[in-house]
Formats: sequence, structure tokens, C-alpha cells
Amino acid sequence: MAADLWTSVVSLAGVALGGGLTALAQRATQRSAERVEERRQAVAAAESRRAEQIDVLKEFVACAQAAERAAYRRPDPWGDDEDGWMTQTGPVMTALWTASGNVTLLCDDTLRQPVRTYGHALNAAVWRDIGEAEVNEHLEEAKTAFMDAARASLAGSRPPERTAGSGGQVY
Repeated sequence: MAADLWTSVVSLAGVALGGGLTALAQRATQRSAERVEERRQAVAAAESRRAEQIDVLKEFVACAQAAERAAYRRPDPWGDDEDGWMTQTGPVMTALWTASGNVTLLCDDTLRQPVRTYGHALNAAVWRDIGEAEVNEHLEEAKTAFMDAARASLAGSRPPERTAGSGGQVY
């Protein structure tokens, strides 16, 4: 009878040990899956943020180009709203300042000053507060500084490199 009791106890201990190991294995698998999902979400958020930054930078560059075109089109000498230049240029400059605000809000702080400097240079070029300088000469330094800062900012905001793991999942 003692042998039957020991057989039952060992069998019960085996079942308990197997159940415990199964529970630990399931918990480890669940935690691993949660970490993979968190990393995937972090990468997706970083990619989304970078895309948003690229969009506002593109918008700013487009507005800057429109302002530069307005500076070249400005009548010389000018007085009243000759040929509607001033009427057309007001919204262009408003769009430029709105786009610069978007860059300031959504992009890295290192872009704040270059965007501001480039915007002020464009404003001076449009309203001809640049003396005898040519528009392109006046804008070149500020434009280059902005483009360099934008490139550096975007290079620093790249999401972490993704590598394929087991099962083709992306980590």
C-alpha cells in the first residue's frame, strides 16, 4: 500500500511541476510578445513622426520658394499695388510664417533658429530691405544653413534599424 501512495505522490508532484513549467513558459512567451509589440509600436510612431516632420519641412520649402519668386517679381520702383503684386504677396508671406511655425512646433529645436533666420531673410528680400544686394546673394547663407540643419535633423530622427527575427517578425 505504501508503494501505491508513493506512486500517487510522485505522479501528483510531476503534474504540479509540469503545470508550473508550462505556466512559466507561457508567461515568458507572452512577455516576449509584448516586448516585440512595444518595439513595433515605437518604430511605427517614430516613422509616423518623421513623415510628419518631412511634410512640414516640404511645406516650408515650398512656401520659401513662393516667397523667393515674389521677391524676384517685385516691381522696381514700387508704390501702390502695381499689377496686384502686393495683393498676391501678402498671402504668400502669411503661408511662409505659418509653415515656419509648423516647423518650430513639429521638428527638432535645432531647426528653430535656422527657420527663423531664413524666414527673416526672405521677408527682407520680398520687401527689399536688402540694400543693393541681389536676392539670391542675400538668401544664400540663410538658405544653406536651414537646409543643412533640416538634413541633420532628419538624419537624427530616423527610426531604429529593423532586422528580421525568427518567424519573419520585425524587431
